[in-house]
Amino acid sequence: MAVRKQKKKVTGYDKYVDWKMFGIPVVLFFLILFLPTPHGMKDVGTEYSVGPRVVVDHLTQSLFEKNSTDVEQWQLLAARMMEQNLDIGALSRKRFLSRDLGWCKKYGLDADAANFKKARHFVETRLTDAQYGQLMQQAFDLLRTDLQYESLTGKDKAAADKAAWKIKVAIAMAVFVVLCFFTECIPLPGVAFCIGLILVFTGVVTRKEVAMLYWDDAVWFIMGSLMFAAAFVKTGVDKRVCLMMFRKLAKPNVKWITLIFFIIIAPLASFISDHALAAMFLPIGILLYQNSLTSEVSEDTELAKMLMIGIAMACNIGGPGAPSGGARNVIMMTYLNDMFGLDIGYFQWVTYCMPFVIVMIPITWLILNWRFKPRIHSLAPAMDHLRGEIDRMGGWNRKQIWAIIIFAVMVFGWFTEKSFYQMGIYPIRLGIGVIAMAGAVAYLLAGVVNWRDYQEKVDWGVVWLYAGAIIFGRILDETGAAYWVARSVIEAIKPLGIDSGLPLLAVSNGLTGILTNLMADGPAAASVGPITLNMAGLVHPGTTFLPFMAMSTAVASSFAYCLIIGTPPNAIVYASGYLEPKDYLRVGIPVWVIANIILLVLTLGYWSFRGFGDLAGF
Repeated sequence: MAVRKQKKKVTGYDKYVDWKMFGIPVVLFFLILFLPTPHGMKDVGTEYSVGPRVVVDHLTQSLFEKNSTDVEQWQLLAARMMEQNLDIGALSRKRFLSRDLGWCKKYGLDADAANFKKARHFVETRLTDAQYGQLMQQAFDLLRTDLQYESLTGKDKAAADKAAWKIKVAIAMAVFVVLCFFTECIPLPGVAFCIGLILVFTGVVTRKEVAMLYWDDAVWFIMGSLMFAAAFVKTGVDKRVCLMMFRKLAKPNVKWITLIFFIIIAPLASFISDHALAAMFLPIGILLYQNSLTSEVSEDTELAKMLMIGIAMACNIGGPGAPSGGARNVIMMTYLNDMFGLDIGYFQWVTYCMPFVIVMIPITWLILNWRFKPRIHSLAPAMDHLRGEIDRMGGWNRKQIWAIIIFAVMVFGWFTEKSFYQMGIYPIRLGIGVIAMAGAVAYLLAGVVNWRDYQEKVDWGVVWLYAGAIIFGRILDETGAAYWVARSVIEAIKPLGIDSGLPLLAVSNGLTGILTNLMADGPAAASVGPITLNMAGLVHPGTTFLPFMAMSTAVASSFAYCLIIGTPPNAIVYASGYLEPKDYLRVGIPVWVIANIILLVLTLGYWSFRGFGDLAGF
């Protein structure tokens, strides 16, 4: 069958602003800004802006009978370390004594060896466990109960008002952004720039800060990933990889090929960056689709969407399988250790959470096949076409070999850059974004591509789209808006009697699963985790509920199936040009619901049956 050359596809980038629809998010944005600020929002603003100083003052007065401005450096360090421990919910003396200079650096505490030694020695020799715990509980009560917005005056009240305003802007911006993404009333990269403009015009960030936010390391990674995908397409490496993956199939049916995607990608996503996997498999998906078209079927949008969404979903469901599958996993492991001294080893995490990935593979695949109904069912013509093209290519040429070598070096760098920095092999921390861009430049230097290839084959709109998403999520986190949402929900469920056991777990999972669609998985886990772990420690102390809450929060923060901005793979496959925002919802909503159910069943069944060390059940 002859393959018909495709016409230029009209995408959301070709649309103009739909002012009738665009007016809705704009009106709602300003309506939220002009509504009275909720009391809870003012309390969170107070806690974020005034709270740290008030707590440090309270601690220095209690410990040294001096204001924080009058104490010695080591005394101030001791108080600040205690305040930081309070912030992450670690209230025991044992957790304080486990800290080191690296921990201080991680949380931005100015500490040298001499002052750190004095601060630690003081807590170790002058405070008993009971005294330390009582002091931390007093500080906690001061921060969460006694410190009221109404009692503030002068500069403190102005600071709290400013912080509450930033939270309100973040919430209004969230409504604006989500509605714009759902309706596509404005080209989506335009939404990304609206985010920056909103934040500058409302005074949440400065013009210099917003410019820096648009060039986050994750943005560099997305850009570099799309560039190396362009290099794979230019050289034909994608064709060779595709044929190697599927040549053994006797019947290259669409269903079996998508299942192979899931079987290969999902487990790998537990150990390899989901960004890289999405960027690597995207050209393969596009290649399969374009080569499946014939003169009889010149376009099959359902097939294109099925392949692209399948790649993204396979990346998304694989993340919880191992600690290396995402920042969220390490964050919750750290919180669990910081707050309760409970450790989850790497392999131990895999044995608890990989079953979730294994169960989700067939379920997500079935949902994908249920939601999309392609006209083309056999990809045999596409495979025949690929064989013909590769036969014409002959053996591996110089550019293809260089493309593979550079990619292998990049993958090695992604795996090792953090460890090598910690070991002192690298004098500076590179970050995965810098390595990705170094690879993109290496392709230029090696003559694999020229800049015209990048200009034409990279979807630069997706780069800006994800940059806006990074800023959006970071502002929700840093302003306290995500924390305000989480705290409001948790407080709302207390009168309903669902603030313990599996009901609390279900609420935590659902809340995390919603937030993670609006922000990065790490900040989503960081927003909900400390609150739910604190509650877990109160209602089920010393039980398996504590590690189960940590692991389930981490798993739930991978449920970003519904929005383009939810995960890097979602954004990367959008670069194909075949997807619309509603396509993510078609698969994302049922997968989100079922994933929450499976996580609860996994907790109630396998996890509870297995237990966790010597901890009692709940």
